[in-house]
Amino acid sequence: MRILHVIPTLDPATGGPTEVVRMLANHGPEDYEQEVVTLDDPGADFLREIGFPVHALGPRTSVYGRNRKLIPWLKANRGRFDGVVQHGMWQYTGYSVWRTMRGRVPYVVFSHGMLDPYFKQAFPLKHLKKWLYWLPVEYWVLRSATRVLFTCEAEAELAKQSFWLHRWNACVMPFGTIPPAGDAEAQRKAFFGVCPTVRGRRFVLYLGRIDRKKGCNLLVDAFGKLAARDPGLDLVMAGPDPQNWRTELARGAEVSDLAERIHWPGMLRGDAKWGAFHAAEVFALASHQENFGIAVAEALACGKPVLLSDKVNIAAEIAADGAGLMESDTAAGTERLLERWVKLPPLEREAMAARARDCFHQRYDMRENAKTVVRVFERDSR
Repeated sequence: MRILHVIPTLDPATGGPTEVVRMLANHGPEDYEQEVVTLDDPGADFLREIGFPVHALGPRTSVYGRNRKLIPWLKANRGRFDGVVQHGMWQYTGYSVWRTMRGRVPYVVFSHGMLDPYFKQAFPLKHLKKWLYWLPVEYWVLRSATRVLFTCEAEAELAKQSFWLHRWNACVMPFGTIPPAGDAEAQRKAFFGVCPTVRGRRFVLYLGRIDRKKGCNLLVDAFGKLAARDPGLDLVMAGPDPQNWRTELARGAEVSDLAERIHWPGMLRGDAKWGAFHAAEVFALASHQENFGIAVAEALACGKPVLLSDKVNIAAEIAADGAGLMESDTAAGTERLLERWVKLPPLEREAMAARARDCFHQRYDMRENAKTVVRVFERDSR
């Protein structure tokens, strides 16, 4: 079977969906051939070392990503594919897949959390504008899809709350990440090479975009209030800063005399990223909305407990497995997360770390889950 993935960009700085495509393309069933079409510039650096065929039709010239090459390319090539996976929503790629594939080639939409009602609550005016696109286009993109894919039951249920007009064929698929390969000690050294100020320190790790949706301010503020109770504990805030928010967050740390205990290494990749997970004591994510959270699965893969807000859709099942702690996505809830961790006896922390690794293998190992996701088209060919 030959599958086409359609996504606006494969730039890793844009977050989770790009990692999803890479995992599916690199770890899908051996009897499947997979290709990707994007709106990226063909000369982009991040496309140089990708181990699967990529057709880059960009560069993109707008947020929506309208591209005069995409629809003709899809029409000319649709006969080569047995199924199409459209990644994400609210983009020209979705409209293009709907227009060219419906009734001809089965396609599924991987929503990637973009139907979460958080966005309606956080950006009400933007949500009203989305209605103008929802009625004539986006609803029909989903309605005509063979499946609309969600990563957990919570995400599938929340998706129904964004628009009163919601009819589609929902499908919950197992998801996760690929555990790190290579030497853990060498990866730690790679991380300390990027962030030497934390060498020899215990630290809480955040890894993701420095973004308001991610609750980064909650984590920084909570650490500031509890830091005096555990003087040997630092905080690492790793990730790209597309909103230029770091300066404001770091200024608050300076006022509270904690600047030397909060570290900002920027975006981490490869060995440096995995080294950060290996070196951390615990991973924290106080997000206001997270349909899955690949970084959460990556932390579990490294045997690290996770401290999560209740808006991370997989938080409840992880807490039930005893692999992490969960509280509300508020200032008080984030303080409780760190406080509960600081109070845990060392033996209980070790036990939670062991359960974290077990939780990953039972739920989130993408070496197996990728095969299940890609084989979604087989359900309709039987």
